[in-house]
Amino acid sequence: MSRIIGPEVIPAALAGERLDRIVAIVADVTRSVAASLVEAGGASVDGRVERSGKLRLREGQSVSVDVALLPTKEPPAPDPGVVVDVVHCDDDVVVVSKQAGLVVHPAPGHESGTLVNGLLHLFPEIIGVGEAMRPGIVHRLDVGTSGLLVVARTRLAYESLIDALSDHEVNRVYDALVWGHLDAGSTIVDAPIGRDPRDPTRMAVVRDGKWARTKVEETRRYTEPADLGLLRCILETGRTHQIRVHLAALDHPVVGDATYGGARSGLVVGRPMLHARRLEFDHPATGDRLSFECDPPADMAAVIAACS
Repeated sequence: MSRIIGPEVIPAALAGERLDRIVAIVADVTRSVAASLVEAGGASVDGRVERSGKLRLREGQSVSVDVALLPTKEPPAPDPGVVVDVVHCDDDVVVVSKQAGLVVHPAPGHESGTLVNGLLHLFPEIIGVGEAMRPGIVHRLDVGTSGLLVVARTRLAYESLIDALSDHEVNRVYDALVWGHLDAGSTIVDAPIGRDPRDPTRMAVVRDGKWARTKVEETRRYTEPADLGLLRCILETGRTHQIRVHLAALDHPVVGDATYGGARSGLVVGRPMLHARRLEFDHPATGDRLSFECDPPADMAAVIAACS
């Protein structure tokens, strides 16, 4: 059975690029895997199957990718070397505090050493829960983001949490240190998010994107070492890079976020200053409302403490 992504229209920024590179971007796979996929007949250009990854594409052409033809991957393996900070554990769910720099699940370029590998060592039963390459994972944090994440230990818990996220019943609150000060003390960003037409490796506010909504409140403002604000961001949806994209659209990018304009000479830090502080959800088995909170880790706390 085919599983088609696209069609994706080639923007001017990618005109002249090879088909295998475009497929790698669209399918989120390595270049070598993309080349194999093209050879297997998994890529179509303007509705016609093309088997040469060397084909150069023109602006305005459309590309569709059949990810069902991707090579079968080995499932992730347990790794006792991955440190997992468990905040809560019961028979149905695990809540962890992810450290910045840790990838949540295997992906191109990060096939091992992920949070999932560490979770499989501690909770081997999750191997059959959810998607094969991301067992137990119902939502994610970017590699540079720290904070709270809930993981399902059973299929029932997985399905319940997925539904709760879809119905906006999971409360997720983030701390973000950003450039500049909000004109008002709070705002709501209601703007759709999709692939940036100028650079498909990034996300952006785009007219035909998926609905995304973030509540933003400034809790503190600083003038040294620059004009900075500490924001509390509440997700109503959970799109890829949502907070980072929405804050950049406000012209208040997250400090240290090189992808979305937050890496500036006035304050040099090693990662985006973004932390998932609070997580609330109904327990999938008991229905009890669970609430967890954790302060930013030492690196982010030190940066904030140095501001005045």
